[in-house]
Amino acid sequence: MMIQKIYSSNTINPLQNSKPVSGTSSVKYSADEIIISDEAKEMQEAEKLDAIARETPDVRANLVEQVKQKIKNPDYLNNAIASAADQFLRAYGL
Repeated sequence: MMIQKIYSSNTINPLQNSKPVSGTSSVKYSADEIIISDEAKEMQEAEKLDAIARETPDVRANLVEQVKQKIKNPDYLNNAIASAADQFLRAYGL
């Protein structure tokens, strides 16, 4: 039985006989640039506003509590009704 070599030491490396190229010009690199369309900018702004809307509570509990406290006070209701009546009368010149 004869065993053959899988990797021969006589393999040719394609870069083995490479030579530098003469007369090449220097390569000039420029800065990368990204252009964002107006539509993409609008989508980004809409996403920001959507995130703010999701984080904002639907009901502002502190304001609701203030109104509840005002309604409990009978003077507030009397003053509010009188003020509304005065504005109504002034609007009609009475």
